[in-house]
Amino acid sequence: MFTKVAENLKKLGYQVSVFDTKEQAADYLCGEIKDTTVGFGGSITLRDMGLYDRLQETNKVAWHMYPAEGQNKDELRMLARNTDVYLTSANGLAETGEIINIDGAGNRVSESIFGHKKVYFVIGKNKLAEDYDKALWRARNIAGPKNAQRLGRKTPCAAKGDRCYNCSSPDRICKVLSVFWGAPMGADCEVVLIKEDLGY
Repeated sequence: MFTKVAENLKKLGYQVSVFDTKEQAADYLCGEIKDTTVGFGGSITLRDMGLYDRLQETNKVAWHMYPAEGQNKDELRMLARNTDVYLTSANGLAETGEIINIDGAGNRVSESIFGHKKVYFVIGKNKLAEDYDKALWRARNIAGPKNAQRLGRKTPCAAKGDRCYNCSSPDRICKVLSVFWGAPMGADCEVVLIKEDLGY
């Protein structure tokens, strides 16, 4: 599975790194990212890897999930927008190479597309799906409800935790969809694959 998706991602213009554990992947990223500015997208994968604390040791890091005293989430989203390096995960990754993310505010998807010197997609094995349709299904019906529950949203998917209801709730978090058919032109994008279940 990992060999196939790695080969397809490389054909689509990505750099690809594969690791057995989240600790190995975190060590790699901390070795690659030093003395620069770093932005994080909302990601349980990145949180569970402990990357925020580790990267802060040698970089200036902006992450709206961890506002310091006197900061708010919108300010941190804007700071992350102007960093040299951006890290995020994915809600779904097809073995054919498509990377899918669904977002509420849109910051995570927009920042992964344009404007940074380097973008890393850090993806655990649970995000993999056989093809585009199944990766999209996963993003909507697995990642979406779990994230809505985590955020305490009042939506049908959060209440039942079983699937997307395509609701019109004001608490809906699935507002924006991005699909990477390949690495954007001129972009330096790397996919870090981890052979462990991480995030939603």
